[in-house]
This record gives sequence, structure tokens and C-alpha cells, in this order.
Amino acid sequence: MENFEQTYQNRGIKFAKKYNMEYRRLGKSGLQVSEMSFGSWITFGNQIGDNTSENLMAMAYDAGINFCDNAEIYASGKSEEVMGNILQKMNWSRDSYIVSSKVFFGIKGLQDSKPTQKGLNRKHIVEACEQALKRLKVDYLDLYFCHRPDKNTPIEETVFTMHNLIQQGKILYWGTSEWSAQEIMEAHMVAKQNHLICPTMEQPQYNMLVREKVEVEFAQIFKTVGLGTTIWSPLASGILTGKYSKGMGDDFRLSREELSWLKDRNVVEENLKKADKIVALANELGLTAPQLAIAWCLKNENVSTVILGASKLSQLEENLKAGEVKNMLTAEVIEKIETILQNQPKHPPF
Repeated sequence: MENFEQTYQNRGIKFAKKYNMEYRRLGKSGLQVSEMSFGSWITFGNQIGDNTSENLMAMAYDAGINFCDNAEIYASGKSEEVMGNILQKMNWSRDSYIVSSKVFFGIKGLQDSKPTQKGLNRKHIVEACEQALKRLKVDYLDLYFCHRPDKNTPIEETVFTMHNLIQQGKILYWGTSEWSAQEIMEAHMVAKQNHLICPTMEQPQYNMLVREKVEVEFAQIFKTVGLGTTIWSPLASGILTGKYSKGMGDDFRLSREELSWLKDRNVVEENLKKADKIVALANELGLTAPQLAIAWCLKNENVSTVILGASKLSQLEENLKAGEVKNMLTAEVIEKIETILQNQPKHPPF
């Protein structure tokens, strides 16, 4: 395999591998987003160095990825600072890429933030937006997500604030992350009643092990409001690669203290056994397990984009090939996957 780590140390060398990146509409909006996107959670300003971050973003952009995902809470704001420095250095045309931020937790997290430094109240949403713009070194955010629902703030206040930010040109689209279908529809109801701009997209977790929300709970609102999705954790934080079956390495994502909640929930014997079988099936198809898992997500027509995370160029190079092989997932292959997973959600009988 070509040494991409060495290649990208020389900024004069472009990523040679070309992909036929496909683009999908973000819900019912006219915005075209690459079917695979790039996220900086855990990695930027935290797990990897800035040079590696730069090389990863360069590889992603050269491969046709046009959406980079971020949030105020990621590395306490450092993730956005790193990404902003890269965007400034690369000097890519601003109309060629999409960048996001998310608001709710504050940069210090819920426990360490003061009441006005978190949540979805007007004060925090507006101030967090301004801070994200400065860290990312951009004049506007393409996508701005409410990172979690806020039980302490009236939904009307949040919807009005997001609408006003769009009217001011500080954001272009707003959406939600890890909201329920009911909460999303409440936002739509408030927006329609007051002639405001509705949320465009939701960012849920979706992978072979976590399916209920995307496949069942959101099924109706995909039809009614044309919800776009920017799904995270297509590899179930690495479980679907099969590597956790061999033990918990210090460099594994779920070994990190801040992800203990995900480890406790997902690193269980049943999931590890399923992952081993997915690895075996991928090998039969001449694929890697990550490629199979990502391609499986791409086969869902309600997925607007799959957010890829990587700490190494070789990982990103491997995962990018999922778009090329998704057509290998025939009905027969999907049936084999379902036999392994045994977790296909049941739709209501109406």
C-alpha cells in the first residue's frame, strides 16, 4: 500500500487516488452533501496531532468529501480551532465545502459550565455560534445542530433563535442531534405556526448494532418533513471492525475515559460475537469489516451522509472505498447480514 502518511507530509503532493464520490440531498433541502463526510470528534485537538489532522482533511477533500462535522464540546473547543486553522491554511474556496458546529453542552461540558454557558436558550445559542465562527475562522456555519434536546428551554425559544441566525446570515441550515421524532416534530409545529424556518437535518447514531431510531422511529417523518440525516458512529466506535474481540487496546477509541458510557453500553459479548461474524463475511466478499459496515449504512436511502472518523490516513483510505463497494451488498448479502445481526427492528402494524 502506498505510504499516505509520508505522501501527505509534502503538501505539494495531491492525493492521487480518485473516487467517484456520490452526493445526496440533505433531506428535502437543495443542499448536496457527499455521501461520506469527515468528523473530528475525539481526534482533532485530542487524540492526534495537528499535522495528521491536516493530512486527513486534505485526503478527505481530495476524495470529494465536502462536509466536515464539528461541535463546541469536541476537545473543549480545540477541535474547531484545529479545523479552522486548517481551513485557513488550505484556502479552499468557501463555496466548495460545508462545515458544521453543534450547541448544547458548552465547551466545558454540562457539569463544569455555568447556567448561561450551556443549553439551547437564546443567549447560549447566539454566543456559541459567534464563538464557533471565530474558532473555525469562517463567516457563517453551513449547518448548526442542537446537540441534544434541552428540557429547560421552551422549544419556541430555540426555534426562533435558529430562525433569526439564518436571517442574519450566520448559519444556513439548522438541525438537531439525538432528538426523538416527537421532539423534532414539535420543532416543526412551532416553526410552521409562526412562519419560521424548520430544522433540516438530524444527526443520530446509526450502525448495524443501533438501528431502531433511524429505521423505525423516524420512518414517518422521513416521508412527512423530508428529514436529512448525518449519521455518526457507522462502525459502532470500532466494535464492528472486530478489533475489540482481541481485547481492549490502549489506543482504541473506547479505551478513552470520556467514552466509558459508550464502552459500557456496547462492548458486550453479544456484539463482539456479531462483529466477528461480520468480519468473516467481509473477508468472503473481499472487503474489510469497516468497508462492509459503512457500505451497509450507505444502502439506507434515508441516510444523507455517513460521518467517517479516522486517526490515521490508512484508516480513512480504507473507509473511503465503502462508496465504491456498496453495490456489492445485494439482497442476498443483506440477508446474510440480517442472519448475523438478528436485530432488524419491527415496524408498528399500521
